[in-house]
Amino acid sequence: MKKRPLTVTVLSFVFIAAGVTGLIYHLKDFKPQHPFQYEIIWVTLVRLLAIIGGLFMFLGRNRARWLCLAWLGFHVIVSAFHPLGELVFHAVIFVAIAILLLRRDANEYFSVRKGT
Repeated sequence: MKKRPLTVTVLSFVFIAAGVTGLIYHLKDFKPQHPFQYEIIWVTLVRLLAIIGGLFMFLGRNRARWLCLAWLGFHVIVSAFHPLGELVFHAVIFVAIAILLLRRDANEYFSVRKGT
């Protein structure tokens, strides 16, 4: 088994932390008297995807690496409808994390578990 690169470990925890932090932050938006708030369902789903992606990326699942990159790509697209600074920030973060997750050491780590 190939040893997990430090960058994969750190980024896995970053995605998990981003998901958990987002869930906690959006708890205030949940109103029990209005149980069917579709925005909350979508926000929760997006945050859960970050947690799942981070967890399985930590475990070396290649699909989770792509899930995390897609999750970030989604944020770049969404931030296109916000101020330009947000778009630039998300785009820079996306490129930086993509570079780290697509480096040779990460590719070798994820290729050990082909098909997962």
